[in-house]
Amino acid sequence: MKQAKGYFGRRKNVWTVAKNAVEKAMQYAYRDRRNKKRSFRALWITRINAGARMHGMSYSQFMGKVKANGIELNRKVLADLAMNHPEAFKAIVERVK
Repeated sequence: MKQAKGYFGRRKNVWTVAKNAVEKAMQYAYRDRRNKKRSFRALWITRINAGARMHGMSYSQFMGKVKANGIELNRKVLADLAMNHPEAFKAIVERVK
């Protein structure tokens, strides 16, 4: 019942309804902790692709050359550079070309 605090209607004060609502909420929370990681990775890939295309490369070409040149920056960092520090991202692109 403590976990159902704040729910609307009978979901907050009737035992069976509250129990079912809390169980369903836990299932969604478990599932969406994984989906959040998936969504962020897709966002990072989109940002890296946009930054790479500004310099005449596709995402797959860019990432292939990054790995081949031994640059050990992950997608999260590369996406941040592409969005917030375009000159640093340009330096990486020039180095891998």
